[in-house]
Amino acid sequence: MSISSVTETSVPTDAPATPAIEAVDLVKRYGDFTAVDGISFTVTRGESFGLLGPNGAGKSTTMRMIAAVASRTSGQMRVAGLDPERQGPEVRARLGVIPQQDNLDEELTVRENIIMYGRYFGLPRRYLLAKADELLEFAQLTHKAGARVEDLSGGMKRRLTIARALVNEPEVLLLDEPTTGLDPQARHVLWDRLFRLKESGTTLVLTTHHMDEAEQLCDRLVVVDHGRIMAEGSPQQLIREHSTREVLELRFGMDRNAEQAAVLEELLTGSQAAVGFSHIEVLPDRLLVYAQQAESAMEAIHSAGHRPMTSLVRRSSLEDVFLRLTGRTLVD
Repeated sequence: MSISSVTETSVPTDAPATPAIEAVDLVKRYGDFTAVDGISFTVTRGESFGLLGPNGAGKSTTMRMIAAVASRTSGQMRVAGLDPERQGPEVRARLGVIPQQDNLDEELTVRENIIMYGRYFGLPRRYLLAKADELLEFAQLTHKAGARVEDLSGGMKRRLTIARALVNEPEVLLLDEPTTGLDPQARHVLWDRLFRLKESGTTLVLTTHHMDEAEQLCDRLVVVDHGRIMAEGSPQQLIREHSTREVLELRFGMDRNAEQAAVLEELLTGSQAAVGFSHIEVLPDRLLVYAQQAESAMEAIHSAGHRPMTSLVRRSSLEDVFLRLTGRTLVD
Protein backbone atom coordinates (compact mmCIF):
# COMPACT_ATOMS: atom_id res chain seq x y z
CA MET A 1 0.00 0.00 0.00
CA SER A 2 1.44 3.33 -1.02
CA ILE A 3 0.88 6.19 1.39
CA SER A 4 0.57 8.55 -1.56
CA SER A 5 -2.85 6.99 -2.17
CA VAL A 6 -4.23 7.37 1.34
CA THR A 7 -6.88 9.84 0.25
CA GLU A 8 -8.40 7.27 -2.08
CA THR A 9 -10.65 4.41 -1.09
CA SER A 10 -8.88 1.43 -2.62
CA VAL A 11 -9.99 -1.68 -0.78
CA PRO A 12 -9.46 -4.43 -3.39
CA THR A 13 -12.57 -6.30 -4.42
CA ASP A 14 -10.53 -9.43 -5.12
CA ALA A 15 -8.65 -9.49 -1.78
CA PRO A 16 -7.51 -12.97 -0.69
CA ALA A 17 -9.91 -14.87 1.51
CA THR A 18 -7.20 -15.51 4.11
CA PRO A 19 -7.96 -13.38 7.20
CA ALA A 20 -5.46 -10.74 8.21
CA ILE A 21 -5.49 -12.23 11.74
CA GLU A 22 -7.14 -15.30 13.19
CA ALA A 23 -7.02 -16.36 16.85
CA VAL A 24 -8.62 -19.54 18.18
CA ASP A 25 -8.84 -20.31 21.92
CA LEU A 26 -5.81 -18.11 22.57
CA VAL A 27 -4.33 -18.40 26.08
CA LYS A 28 -1.36 -16.65 27.69
CA ARG A 29 -0.30 -17.38 31.26
CA TYR A 30 2.47 -15.91 33.38
CA GLY A 31 2.91 -18.44 36.17
CA ASP A 32 -0.42 -18.62 37.99
CA PHE A 33 -1.74 -15.47 36.32
CA THR A 34 -3.85 -15.84 33.16
CA ALA A 35 -3.54 -12.66 31.08
CA VAL A 36 -5.46 -13.97 28.06
CA ASP A 37 -8.07 -16.63 28.76
CA GLY A 38 -9.21 -18.51 25.66
CA ILE A 39 -10.20 -15.71 23.29
CA SER A 40 -11.12 -16.24 19.64
CA PHE A 41 -11.54 -13.60 16.93
CA THR A 42 -10.95 -12.98 13.23
CA VAL A 43 -9.84 -9.76 11.55
CA THR A 44 -10.59 -9.49 7.85
CA ARG A 45 -8.28 -7.67 5.46
CA GLY A 46 -8.96 -3.95 5.23
CA GLU A 47 -10.90 -3.92 8.49
CA SER A 48 -10.36 -1.62 11.44
CA PHE A 49 -10.65 -3.88 14.48
CA GLY A 50 -10.53 -2.86 18.13
CA LEU A 51 -9.77 -4.47 21.47
CA LEU A 52 -11.68 -2.39 24.01
CA GLY A 53 -11.16 -2.72 27.73
CA PRO A 54 -9.55 -1.28 30.87
CA ASN A 55 -5.88 -1.49 31.72
CA GLY A 56 -4.94 -5.05 32.59
CA ALA A 57 -7.70 -6.62 30.47
CA GLY A 58 -5.23 -8.56 28.29
CA LYS A 59 -5.24 -6.24 25.27
CA SER A 60 -1.51 -5.51 25.11
CA THR A 61 -0.62 -9.14 25.74
CA THR A 62 -2.78 -10.16 22.80
CA MET A 63 -1.08 -7.55 20.63
CA ARG A 64 2.35 -8.88 21.61
CA MET A 65 1.36 -12.38 20.51
CA ILE A 66 0.07 -11.03 17.19
CA ALA A 67 3.34 -9.13 16.71
CA ALA A 68 5.41 -12.30 17.23
CA VAL A 69 7.22 -10.92 20.28
CA ALA A 70 5.43 -13.07 22.89
CA SER A 71 4.69 -16.77 22.76
CA ARG A 72 1.26 -18.20 23.48
CA THR A 73 0.58 -20.77 26.19
CA SER A 74 -2.02 -22.55 24.08
CA GLY A 75 -4.43 -22.01 21.21
CA GLN A 76 -3.81 -21.06 17.61
CA MET A 77 -2.79 -17.81 15.94
CA ARG A 78 -2.36 -16.90 12.27
CA VAL A 79 -1.27 -13.56 10.88
CA ALA A 80 -1.63 -13.32 7.09
CA GLY A 81 -1.82 -17.11 7.12
CA LEU A 82 1.46 -17.45 9.06
CA ASP A 83 2.14 -18.72 12.58
CA PRO A 84 3.87 -15.93 14.58
CA GLU A 85 5.75 -18.45 16.73
CA ARG A 86 7.14 -20.57 13.90
CA GLN A 87 7.43 -17.81 11.29
CA GLY A 88 8.19 -14.78 13.43
CA PRO A 89 10.51 -12.90 11.02
CA GLU A 90 8.08 -13.32 8.12
CA VAL A 91 5.18 -12.09 10.26
CA ARG A 92 7.10 -9.08 11.59
CA ALA A 93 8.05 -8.09 8.03
CA ARG A 94 4.34 -7.74 7.21
CA LEU A 95 3.46 -5.66 10.28
CA GLY A 96 3.72 -2.07 11.37
CA VAL A 97 3.75 -1.72 15.16
CA ILE A 98 2.88 1.37 17.21
CA PRO A 99 3.73 0.66 20.89
CA GLN A 100 2.08 2.39 23.84
CA GLN A 101 5.20 4.47 24.44
CA ASP A 102 7.04 6.15 21.57
CA ASN A 103 10.47 4.52 21.09
CA LEU A 104 11.93 7.07 18.70
CA ASP A 105 15.65 7.86 18.63
CA GLU A 106 15.76 11.32 20.16
CA GLU A 107 19.33 11.93 19.00
CA LEU A 108 18.33 11.69 15.34
CA THR A 109 16.30 14.06 13.23
CA VAL A 110 12.72 13.33 12.27
CA ARG A 111 13.74 12.26 8.76
CA GLU A 112 16.67 10.18 9.98
CA ASN A 113 14.35 8.21 12.29
CA ILE A 114 12.37 6.97 9.30
CA ILE A 115 15.44 6.18 7.19
CA MET A 116 17.25 4.31 9.96
CA TYR A 117 14.14 2.28 10.80
CA GLY A 118 13.74 1.34 7.15
CA ARG A 119 17.27 -0.04 7.10
CA TYR A 120 16.22 -2.66 9.68
CA PHE A 121 13.99 -4.12 6.95
CA GLY A 122 16.89 -4.17 4.47
CA LEU A 123 15.33 -1.45 2.34
CA PRO A 124 17.78 0.40 0.04
CA ARG A 125 18.79 3.92 1.01
CA ARG A 126 17.72 5.40 -2.33
CA TYR A 127 14.22 4.06 -1.80
CA LEU A 128 14.13 5.32 1.79
CA LEU A 129 15.14 8.87 0.87
CA ALA A 130 12.03 9.22 -1.28
CA LYS A 131 9.85 7.18 1.08
CA ALA A 132 10.75 9.38 4.05
CA ASP A 133 9.51 12.47 2.20
CA GLU A 134 6.26 10.70 1.34
CA LEU A 135 5.68 9.57 4.93
CA LEU A 136 6.51 12.96 6.42
CA GLU A 137 3.95 14.58 4.13
CA PHE A 138 1.36 12.03 5.21
CA ALA A 139 2.14 12.67 8.89
CA GLN A 140 2.08 16.47 8.37
CA LEU A 141 5.70 16.70 9.53
CA THR A 142 7.48 17.89 6.38
CA HIS A 143 8.28 21.20 8.06
CA LYS A 144 9.95 19.29 10.92
CA ALA A 145 12.07 16.96 8.77
CA GLY A 146 15.37 18.37 10.02
CA ALA A 147 14.31 18.85 13.65
CA ARG A 148 15.45 16.58 16.44
CA VAL A 149 12.80 14.34 17.92
CA GLU A 150 13.29 15.80 21.39
CA ASP A 151 11.99 19.12 20.06
CA LEU A 152 8.64 17.68 18.92
CA SER A 153 5.33 17.87 20.76
CA GLY A 154 3.69 14.69 22.02
CA GLY A 155 1.24 14.62 19.10
CA MET A 156 4.04 15.10 16.57
CA LYS A 157 6.04 12.26 18.11
CA ARG A 158 3.02 10.00 17.86
CA ARG A 159 2.50 10.85 14.18
CA LEU A 160 6.19 10.24 13.52
CA THR A 161 5.96 6.84 15.22
CA ILE A 162 3.08 5.94 12.89
CA ALA A 163 4.90 7.26 9.82
CA ARG A 164 7.98 5.23 10.73
CA ALA A 165 5.89 2.07 11.16
CA LEU A 166 4.61 2.48 7.58
CA VAL A 167 8.06 2.50 5.99
CA ASN A 168 7.84 -1.18 4.98
CA GLU A 169 4.27 -0.75 3.65
CA PRO A 170 2.83 -3.22 6.17
CA GLU A 171 -0.26 -5.30 5.55
CA VAL A 172 -1.42 -4.83 9.14
CA LEU A 173 -0.85 -1.86 11.45
CA LEU A 174 -0.97 -2.66 15.18
CA LEU A 175 -1.68 0.32 17.45
CA ASP A 176 -1.47 -0.17 21.21
CA GLU A 177 -3.27 2.71 22.98
CA PRO A 178 -2.36 5.10 20.13
CA THR A 179 -3.54 8.35 21.77
CA THR A 180 -2.59 7.81 25.41
CA GLY A 181 -1.32 11.04 26.93
CA LEU A 182 -2.35 13.28 24.03
CA ASP A 183 -4.49 16.38 24.39
CA PRO A 184 -7.88 16.46 22.57
CA GLN A 185 -6.60 18.42 19.58
CA ALA A 186 -3.64 16.08 19.04
CA ARG A 187 -5.95 13.07 19.36
CA HIS A 188 -8.23 14.37 16.60
CA VAL A 189 -5.28 15.06 14.27
CA LEU A 190 -4.04 11.51 14.85
CA TRP A 191 -7.54 10.10 14.25
CA ASP A 192 -7.58 11.88 10.90
CA ARG A 193 -4.31 10.22 9.85
CA LEU A 194 -5.56 6.80 10.96
CA PHE A 195 -8.89 7.28 9.22
CA ARG A 196 -7.02 8.00 5.98
CA LEU A 197 -5.15 4.74 6.34
CA LYS A 198 -8.42 2.95 7.07
CA GLU A 199 -9.99 4.42 3.92
CA SER A 200 -7.02 3.27 1.85
CA GLY A 201 -7.60 -0.35 2.84
CA THR A 202 -4.89 -0.81 5.47
CA THR A 203 -5.88 -3.31 8.16
CA LEU A 204 -5.84 -1.57 11.55
CA VAL A 205 -5.84 -3.39 14.87
CA LEU A 206 -5.92 -1.13 17.92
CA THR A 207 -6.26 -1.43 21.64
CA THR A 208 -7.89 1.38 23.56
CA HIS A 209 -9.82 2.18 26.72
CA HIS A 210 -11.21 5.34 25.12
CA MET A 211 -14.80 4.63 24.07
CA ASP A 212 -14.94 7.60 21.68
CA GLU A 213 -11.78 6.43 19.94
CA ALA A 214 -13.25 2.97 19.38
CA GLU A 215 -16.50 4.44 18.05
CA GLN A 216 -14.60 6.73 15.68
CA LEU A 217 -12.09 4.25 14.27
CA CYS A 218 -13.40 0.70 14.59
CA ASP A 219 -15.59 -1.15 12.11
CA ARG A 220 -15.84 -3.95 14.64
CA LEU A 221 -14.48 -4.63 18.10
CA VAL A 222 -14.40 -7.00 21.02
CA VAL A 223 -14.96 -5.90 24.62
CA VAL A 224 -12.34 -7.59 26.80
CA ASP A 225 -12.21 -7.95 30.58
CA HIS A 226 -9.95 -10.18 32.68
CA GLY A 227 -8.56 -11.78 29.54
CA ARG A 228 -11.96 -12.84 28.18
CA ILE A 229 -14.18 -11.52 25.40
CA MET A 230 -17.44 -10.19 26.85
CA ALA A 231 -19.05 -9.10 23.57
CA GLU A 232 -18.25 -8.62 19.88
CA GLY A 233 -19.74 -6.52 17.09
CA SER A 234 -19.76 -3.06 15.55
CA PRO A 235 -19.96 -0.12 17.99
CA GLN A 236 -23.55 0.56 16.98
CA GLN A 237 -24.51 -3.09 17.27
CA LEU A 238 -23.05 -3.42 20.77
CA ILE A 239 -24.80 -0.28 21.99
CA ARG A 240 -28.09 -1.46 20.52
CA GLU A 241 -27.79 -4.94 22.06
CA HIS A 242 -26.47 -4.05 25.51
CA SER A 243 -27.78 -0.58 26.32
CA THR A 244 -30.73 1.75 25.81
CA ARG A 245 -30.81 4.54 23.27
CA GLU A 246 -30.29 7.26 25.89
CA VAL A 247 -28.86 7.77 29.36
CA LEU A 248 -29.91 10.27 32.03
CA GLU A 249 -27.08 11.25 34.39
CA LEU A 250 -28.23 12.56 37.79
CA ARG A 251 -26.37 13.82 40.82
CA PHE A 252 -28.14 14.06 44.17
CA GLY A 253 -24.98 14.25 46.28
CA MET A 254 -22.49 11.57 47.31
CA ASP A 255 -24.52 10.56 50.38
CA ARG A 256 -27.91 10.47 48.61
CA ASN A 257 -27.26 8.80 45.25
CA ALA A 258 -27.71 5.19 46.38
CA GLU A 259 -30.82 6.06 48.40
CA GLN A 260 -32.37 7.92 45.47
CA ALA A 261 -31.65 5.06 43.09
CA ALA A 262 -34.13 2.76 44.81
CA VAL A 263 -36.81 5.46 44.85
CA LEU A 264 -36.33 6.34 41.17
CA GLU A 265 -36.27 2.71 40.09
CA GLU A 266 -39.70 2.14 41.63
CA LEU A 267 -41.01 5.37 40.09
CA LEU A 268 -39.68 4.69 36.58
CA THR A 269 -40.69 1.05 36.58
CA GLY A 270 -44.26 2.26 36.85
CA SER A 271 -43.67 4.56 33.86
CA GLN A 272 -41.77 1.93 31.87
CA ALA A 273 -44.08 1.99 28.86
CA ALA A 274 -43.76 5.75 28.47
CA VAL A 275 -40.01 6.15 28.97
CA GLY A 276 -38.64 2.74 27.98
CA PHE A 277 -36.91 2.40 31.37
CA SER A 278 -34.33 -0.37 31.68
CA HIS A 279 -32.26 -0.02 34.86
CA ILE A 280 -30.17 2.31 37.03
CA GLU A 281 -26.43 2.09 37.63
CA VAL A 282 -25.10 3.64 40.84
CA LEU A 283 -21.65 5.21 40.49
CA PRO A 284 -19.77 6.93 43.33
CA ASP A 285 -20.58 10.41 42.04
CA ARG A 286 -23.80 9.98 40.03
CA LEU A 287 -26.70 7.82 38.92
CA LEU A 288 -27.06 6.56 35.36
CA VAL A 289 -30.69 6.05 34.36
CA TYR A 290 -31.01 3.93 31.23
CA ALA A 291 -34.13 4.60 29.17
CA GLN A 292 -35.18 4.82 25.54
CA GLN A 293 -36.66 8.27 26.23
CA ALA A 294 -34.40 9.95 28.79
CA GLU A 295 -36.11 13.33 28.51
CA SER A 296 -39.42 11.68 29.39
CA ALA A 297 -37.73 9.96 32.34
CA MET A 298 -36.46 13.34 33.51
CA GLU A 299 -39.96 14.81 33.28
CA ALA A 300 -41.37 11.92 35.32
CA ILE A 301 -38.72 12.43 37.99
CA HIS A 302 -39.40 16.17 38.24
CA SER A 303 -43.17 15.64 38.26
CA ALA A 304 -42.74 13.35 41.27
CA GLY A 305 -40.96 16.14 43.15
CA HIS A 306 -37.37 14.89 42.90
CA ARG A 307 -34.77 17.60 42.33
CA PRO A 308 -31.27 16.41 41.42
CA MET A 309 -28.34 18.81 41.82
CA THR A 310 -27.38 18.29 38.16
CA SER A 311 -28.88 16.39 35.22
CA LEU A 312 -27.67 15.49 31.75
CA VAL A 313 -29.28 13.59 28.88
CA ARG A 314 -26.90 11.88 26.42
CA ARG A 315 -26.74 9.05 23.93
CA SER A 316 -25.54 5.65 25.11
CA SER A 317 -21.88 4.88 24.45
CA LEU A 318 -19.52 1.92 24.50
CA GLU A 319 -18.63 2.74 28.08
CA ASP A 320 -22.27 2.06 29.00
CA VAL A 321 -21.94 -1.29 27.24
CA PHE A 322 -18.86 -2.14 29.26
CA LEU A 323 -20.50 -1.05 32.50
CA ARG A 324 -23.50 -3.25 31.72
CA LEU A 325 -21.32 -6.27 30.92
CA THR A 326 -18.79 -6.00 33.73
CA GLY A 327 -20.26 -3.76 36.43
CA ARG A 328 -17.43 -1.25 36.15
CA THR A 329 -16.35 1.61 33.90
CA LEU A 330 -13.52 1.48 31.40
CA VAL A 331 -11.31 3.67 33.57
CA ASP A 332 -11.67 1.62 36.78
